[in-house]
Amino acid sequence: MTDEPANDHTLFRIITVFSTLSVLSIGGANTVIPEMHREVVSVHHWVTGSQFADCFAISQAAPGPSMLIVALLGYGAKGWLGGLLATIAMIVPAALLMYFITRVWQNAEESRWRIILQRGMAPITVGLVFASSYLIAHEADHSWKGVLITAAAAWILTATKVNPLIVMTIAGILGAVGWV
Repeated sequence: MTDEPANDHTLFRIITVFSTLSVLSIGGANTVIPEMHREVVSVHHWVTGSQFADCFAISQAAPGPSMLIVALLGYGAKGWLGGLLATIAMIVPAALLMYFITRVWQNAEESRWRIILQRGMAPITVGLVFASSYLIAHEADHSWKGVLITAAAAWILTATKVNPLIVMTIAGILGAVGWV
């Protein structure tokens, strides 16, 4: 990750990439993780795939909104100014769109199209979250042990009521001691 001066078109590209992702992020920033990965790793090469997975892990472990990944990726592209602009670009378009859609949505409370649209958006959001999960697991797991830990953690988190912090701590310890 870099902290070089902002003297090229990278800042404009950061704004363009993250404002576009903002408008597409139906269900939250995690739904656009695959496209975010494609843009910042494959297209613009702001971070590596491994750094992307690390940024995702940090953003999920840190308190607050999970869109912290945007600031970390912006920082990786162009230092603190990149992080700030990426965050603003991810928040403002979605917030404005949400404001205007909410006004229309409230006026159409009993409308048939609203009910159909609402039912249709749920599976789309779930599918986008699954795609994000697959991508992150693919970037992070480079051995059979990593895949095993990911699968076990996913099962524990979906099938039990174990606190996610306990699962993350155990997985982190296994990684720290070199088991993966």
